[in-house]
Amino acid sequence: MSMNIFRLAGDMSHLFSIIVLLLRLRVAKNAQGISVRTHELFLVVFLTRYLDLFTSFYSIYNSVMKVVYISATAAIIYMIRFQEPIKSTYDKAQDSFLHWKYLVAPCSILALLTYVLSHGFSKSFKFIELLWTFSIFLEAVAILPQLVVLQRYREVENLTGNYIFFMGAYRALYILNWIYRSHTEKNYQHHWVVYFCGVLQTLLYVDFFYYYFLSKKKGGKFTLPTTGNKK
Repeated sequence: MSMNIFRLAGDMSHLFSIIVLLLRLRVAKNAQGISVRTHELFLVVFLTRYLDLFTSFYSIYNSVMKVVYISATAAIIYMIRFQEPIKSTYDKAQDSFLHWKYLVAPCSILALLTYVLSHGFSKSFKFIELLWTFSIFLEAVAILPQLVVLQRYREVENLTGNYIFFMGAYRALYILNWIYRSHTEKNYQHHWVVYFCGVLQTLLYVDFFYYYFLSKKKGGKFTLPTTGNKK
């Protein structure tokens, strides 16, 4: 994958979102308003997508970023699940989205169907490619448990809001990256599943973006409305 300003900005936004969350956990030493289930999903995404670390080498930058995503996400999960006093502040009752049942399982089925429709029942079954397709579908919806937690808490802590904002910005910037590459690279290969999932993932952040910018404009606390109070 070639580098351009949109891809670099997207990668840095993604990396910065992780750094912000790690900073929030280490400084505040609490996990209120954070969904560990979202990060478990992201860890599954990275582990299934980056298996090419063992089979292919693209660049030092590419390899380092993949290792950072995996290790940093695993660290976030460890801190919330096992490290005190953070562990004691994690509210399982609020973070109750059944992610394995309603996200992982459907994405697995959808990935298998997509793979079969694209390749048929050929003898050259590529398990790594199937897992890659699965990771694309899962990443599109991995943020859902976190958005549910925010809706239940309503008041969003500043660093938590910034973390989610940069996560959403990362995907939006990657859409610009795809558009740029399609217009500047010869023989650019379009991947409509990636496009669909990227747009879907970005759309899930739209409501959050609106209230995030509204809170920044007013300079007050970042509070999400209840469903009945939305206008």
